[in-house]
Amino acid sequence: MTGVSFLAAFVVAIALMIVMIARLRVHPFLAIMAISLVLAMLAGLPLNDIPGIIGSGFSSTFTSIGIVIIFGAFIGAVLEKTGAAFKLADLVIRLVGEKNPTLALELMGWVVSIPVFCDSGFVVLDPVRKAMVRRTKVSSVAMTLCLSCGLYVSHVFIPPTPGPIAAAQALGVGENLLLVMGIGALCSLFPMIAGYLFARYAGARLKSKEEIGEGNDIIPTYQEVKSSLGPLPGTADALAPLVLPIILMAFGSVASMAGWDGFCGDLLRFLGSPIMALAAGAVMAIIQLFHSGKGDDFFSLTDGTLKTVGPILFVTAAGGVLGKVIASSDLVAYISSHSSGMQALGIFFPFILASILKTAQGSSTVAITTTAGIVAPLLPALGLVSPVEVSLAIMAIGAGAMTVSHANDSYFWVVTTFGGIKAQDGYRSQTMLTLVIGLAAMLEIFILRLVF
Repeated sequence: MTGVSFLAAFVVAIALMIVMIARLRVHPFLAIMAISLVLAMLAGLPLNDIPGIIGSGFSSTFTSIGIVIIFGAFIGAVLEKTGAAFKLADLVIRLVGEKNPTLALELMGWVVSIPVFCDSGFVVLDPVRKAMVRRTKVSSVAMTLCLSCGLYVSHVFIPPTPGPIAAAQALGVGENLLLVMGIGALCSLFPMIAGYLFARYAGARLKSKEEIGEGNDIIPTYQEVKSSLGPLPGTADALAPLVLPIILMAFGSVASMAGWDGFCGDLLRFLGSPIMALAAGAVMAIIQLFHSGKGDDFFSLTDGTLKTVGPILFVTAAGGVLGKVIASSDLVAYISSHSSGMQALGIFFPFILASILKTAQGSSTVAITTTAGIVAPLLPALGLVSPVEVSLAIMAIGAGAMTVSHANDSYFWVVTTFGGIKAQDGYRSQTMLTLVIGLAAMLEIFILRLVF
């Protein structure tokens, strides 16, 4: 099965997967794996190759994000245990005021995700989110979605994250990254506003597992939890496990972007890789743990972290299997070869193409880089020639790469699992959020295209 028939089968399969998870209460791991196997057979992949494709998709997810999630979750556990998360929450509240915690978290996520992958950023900032939820009594779902929105917008729009850099290079404005960064910051306005409003809307209608008391008879208040922790660490100690990884990843990105060679460049790229940067953050967290007099909990915290992230990793890896199956089929090639009919759409063409690829295979970075490769030779036909116009094309690709996040996207599972959102509510919250912010971003890009 190829071409239109397989595209139709894919749409039906995704719909069936959503029904299995949301209505039939099939565990997401089993639902995604089953759909992946069915799609692999429908795609006509050689039967002898299917086990290898499944194994490759499963293992590649662990390679790319597994250790990052483990280190990030460990840092979060230590921040909660020592009370550092509560110290940071108090700091944020003092800066923005009691009435704006969701906006504060959204802006925090937007800044953090400029040098850091959104998956890593969410895991690292999640303990701060939890502490702020207890501190302000604001909807946990609203806080989760605001953090997710802020992280996601800068992840697809603003270098030095890999997707926008690769797109800038492919479309010929790699030497104008400062312009791309400026346009990316400008194009963040509409989706950030739309994401904030949708998060407030969804937060009034959905409850997280913590809010409904799942697994708990009594949910302790912010002050009760804070008092039970004893003296809180200082501001510098509280910030160190979070700030150090961000600084290292930022320097690593700058070294790659500037093409620095030699020992210093190699060292910065090594330390700036997400695994090594978060490992350094974990070391700072361990120092914080012992400095706070809670070193006896080191083993139990590590063991508890591994138990917590296990289900997340396996569901995320299943999403990687689905993406690998799609990538191994002819679907992406079919979309690429039939893209000429959409060229008349102008600035909307890269958005539509990127959104199709994003929804099909899950990875925003893959959607950005693939779309950029297809769009690059078509820029004159699309009327996108000047550096500003090409930068807007990159933003349109990024907007499409947000639209939409669902079960084949690791970020979907990171947000819903760490945010305590049930799988069946994930489509009503995270998936709808990415649809809203993607469309809002494209609206702003279209307006800017008319102006420029």
